[in-house]
Amino acid sequence: MAGYIVLYKFTEEGAKTVKDLPARVKHAKELSGQMGIRVVGVWLTMGEYDMVAVVDAPDDQTLAARLLMTGKAGHATTQTMRAFSEEEFAQIVAKLP
Repeated sequence: MAGYIVLYKFTEEGAKTVKDLPARVKHAKELSGQMGIRVVGVWLTMGEYDMVAVVDAPDDQTLAARLLMTGKAGHATTQTMRAFSEEEFAQIVAKLP
């Protein structure tokens, strides 16, 4: 499984219905699990992004499909970063000349 950090910004619709956020997050976690994605954690944040999630996914395509579903729902936009574990980072650095 590969690690990812997903940054969320609420759309106007997402901000208007923010009281529904706990139920939406619960549903999103269930749907992600059905797709083989493990949600490590979800945090509401202050600043440029409204929410952050850390997830493990089987591959880029699976996570991309899941995030397209998020966008289609219309409550948030996302920005995703591949996150490398300490073990992966050590392997990457070991390849340096």
